[in-house]
Amino acid sequence: MLERARTLLKQAPLIDAHNDLPSMFLELNGGDLTKFDLSKVQTALCADVPRLREGGVGAQYWSVYVDSGTQRTHVSLHEAMREFDVALRFIQGYPQYFEQARTADDIERIHRAGRIACLLGVEGGHMIENSPAVLRVFQQLGARYLTLTHWDNVDWADAATDRPDHNGLTGFGKSLVKELNRVGMFVDLSHVSAETMRDALAVTAAPVIFSHSNAYAIDAHPRGVPDDVLRMMPANGGVVHVNFIKDFVAPQSPAWSEKRTAALRAIHGRLHTDAEVTKAISAWENANQAPHGTISEVADHIDHIRKVAGIDHIGIGGDFYQGTPDSIVEGLGDVPRYPYLFAELLRRGYSDEDVLKIAGQNHLRAMRRMEKVATDLQRAESPLIEPVK
Repeated sequence: MLERARTLLKQAPLIDAHNDLPSMFLELNGGDLTKFDLSKVQTALCADVPRLREGGVGAQYWSVYVDSGTQRTHVSLHEAMREFDVALRFIQGYPQYFEQARTADDIERIHRAGRIACLLGVEGGHMIENSPAVLRVFQQLGARYLTLTHWDNVDWADAATDRPDHNGLTGFGKSLVKELNRVGMFVDLSHVSAETMRDALAVTAAPVIFSHSNAYAIDAHPRGVPDDVLRMMPANGGVVHVNFIKDFVAPQSPAWSEKRTAALRAIHGRLHTDAEVTKAISAWENANQAPHGTISEVADHIDHIRKVAGIDHIGIGGDFYQGTPDSIVEGLGDVPRYPYLFAELLRRGYSDEDVLKIAGQNHLRAMRRMEKVATDLQRAESPLIEPVK
């Protein structure tokens, strides 16, 4: 099964919709790329060329990520430009291995040439600082999706992990969805509230993606996609890219989180210093291990999405980052491990065609439709110029 999976991934190409390597370069060395040679295995990083090759990756979306708290200090755009800079520099620094892709055709051409197609995804609408002009510049730099929110709400959309301010999208938020359609960027609904998902799907003219999300019915984390939204995928043409983070995979995670919250509340009630609280909650965590998640449970999410949305609406968004392998389910803690997930799907009876769809063909189909919508809209509509009031 494993060898069959590896053979299929060479054909696919395997497209991963979310990897945070650019942030690692900034956090570890302030964006100094000379400290690492990506042509060799770099265990301090979440990806390098040998491991991407071993994992069968044909195309990778590198995440432009800035903490959503930066919107309160008005430095989101500044920090986003640092992320774009480091991402573009490392892509351009390895032309024998990487090439920036801007279209679905580019992905396939680069993959056929034996290189890894590189795309950019902006993880959080706070980075555009309420400016459609910034959105368009991001697109010109190569961004091909915008995650509408991250952990916190923005002025025009609610996040899954914040208190609702807007009950979904504001009028300006809906206009931004249309502008994403017009410029040729995916509307990415990972991290947003269920109400924001529904509002975006009601407005968009193009397929959406969830760049790194799972099924709420399997793991009831607020980051999950509820079944009623999954049922909208066939009409929209969108793709849910399944995530490997254990908190979003393991069905036991929400119950464990509730117990930890209750334990922390009790600790705060009897202890007074930060050091005491930290020591006590660490002891509780050691005695009450968090669910680790498994490859089988990731496959359970894929099974569920196939049952509710259909095989044509599933992709991969691993979410590898500095915390991995600690944050990722057992058995998928490094990028060479993608074939093991697909071997599990083959073991469950998925066909070769199913595997090829999940690995990348679904994304390519949605991307081509997104590009066609953009071409049509650019002929008919003017750019959005009004900022949020």
